[in-house]
Amino acid sequence: MANIVANVHEPLLVRLAEQLGQYKKILVGFSGGLDSTVLLHLLVRMRDEYQQAGHGPIALRAIHIHHGLNVKADLWAEHCRQICVDWQVDFLAEKVNLDTRQNGIEAAARDARYQSFRCELQQDEILMTAQHLDDQAETFLLALKRGSGPAGLSSMPFRMPFAGTTLLRPLLNAGRAELETYAQTQGLEWIEDDSNQDDRFDRNFLRLRIIPLLHQRWPHFSQAVCRSAGLCGEQEQLLDELLSDSLNSLMGQEGALLIPPLESCSEAKRNALLRRWLNQRGAKMPSREQLQRIWSEVALARQDAEPQFRLGQYDIRRYQQKLWLLPLYRRLAETVLEWNVMQELTLPDGLGTLIRTEEGGIEVRAPKSDEKVTVRFGVQGNISIVGRHHSRHSKKLWQEFNVAPWLRERTPLLYYDEKLIAALGVFVTKEGQRLSGELGCSLRWKKS
Repeated sequence: MANIVANVHEPLLVRLAEQLGQYKKILVGFSGGLDSTVLLHLLVRMRDEYQQAGHGPIALRAIHIHHGLNVKADLWAEHCRQICVDWQVDFLAEKVNLDTRQNGIEAAARDARYQSFRCELQQDEILMTAQHLDDQAETFLLALKRGSGPAGLSSMPFRMPFAGTTLLRPLLNAGRAELETYAQTQGLEWIEDDSNQDDRFDRNFLRLRIIPLLHQRWPHFSQAVCRSAGLCGEQEQLLDELLSDSLNSLMGQEGALLIPPLESCSEAKRNALLRRWLNQRGAKMPSREQLQRIWSEVALARQDAEPQFRLGQYDIRRYQQKLWLLPLYRRLAETVLEWNVMQELTLPDGLGTLIRTEEGGIEVRAPKSDEKVTVRFGVQGNISIVGRHHSRHSKKLWQEFNVAPWLRERTPLLYYDEKLIAALGVFVTKEGQRLSGELGCSLRWKKS
């Protein structure tokens, strides 16, 4: 490995110092390729120089994402580990599983990478990734190919909020040629991923076939694209500022978006508000067609409908004249859990636990010795509950108790044998009512 010799007059090192500012805890996305190897090398040099100058320590960690897509993936992970050993950088390798059903391998790999970054980031730690000027040009052209608006064409910002902290891309104004010159001068070793030569992938097609032609004709094409992306980003930032108050007035504490005020907006303003609402909640930006479908099929669906629209890893639902963005919940309708009410029961899909308690619970009759106690999810049909003379259909009961449609299958139902006893935290049926002289028990649902 190369010796790390600091020279603060080098442009890459100077620009990195300007980007870094006061940050002292850094997690680096480290693939072992040219770009991330240069970035990590620069950070190691800066760490060592800061320590020598008495500016305090920089805590530096590297994370390598093992996608499992190449037969050499294990060798790459070992290469990255050895570099980090040599450069005295804490190293983590994370294996991921890819879900290619939605958007293909490239998007699935990226989603898995950034999800790992989110999970691994520590308090007060920032994330650094090594995208460079030519990556920015590729991202811009891919957005153009998709018909993206200013938000998509703004491509990758130098700095952005991420997972409660900050994501920095300090090499965005450096071209690949500059990074190669630096790496060769420093004697660095890096991984060459042979899949980067496969032009079936859109980004590779642009990198191998299109951008070289554009650079032959216009040598400063990537710099011009970067300026255009920056201008689009400025426009989006201005719209964020102008629409911030309007968006906040439409959102409740739970993050749902009021529909009626949007009906009086122009289509352009409504779409801009919807995009910012979705972005603020962590969803991917929808296409124009998807926005139109969200509005017509969900927001404007008939009043007695329970519409929903799938957008990436989220569902968009309507309830009580609001739009709700929800994670994809696991279906629980067929789930049956046996329960000894004297012990705590852990519910599936992060729903929390059920416990027997002395106070603060829902009071029901105790089960008889020959009654089997189970917890289930989802109920259909007429139900007679305590405090009502007549039975009501389950849908009407849920509506009466203001239980949103997506929570109705996620509310634990207590059964003794085949008798519905209670919907925990909502109602008790007449079959579950404690009568005079009967033993009772108080049960509580502790939500996560």
